[in-house]
Amino acid sequence: MALIDELADALSGDVYAAMQETGDDRLHERVAKSIGQMSPTLEEVFMTSMRLRLAERRGRQFFMAEVARLKAQQQ
Repeated sequence: MALIDELADALSGDVYAAMQETGDDRLHERVAKSIGQMSPTLEEVFMTSMRLRLAERRGRQFFMAEVARLKAQQQ
């Protein structure tokens, strides 16, 4: 993994955790804007990592709701 990927992924993990703790679902956008002022390339890699984390969360929530629904139908 390239340094830019490692840096962006580590930061996105920290930002994601802070978003979970604080409930601020737009924190990543402000962080990205701050990054973009110095490095548009890092900003894009960071946003890609954030989109992956957010998409995984959405997919997991959907999956869990579907499993619960299917179990309820079986009863």
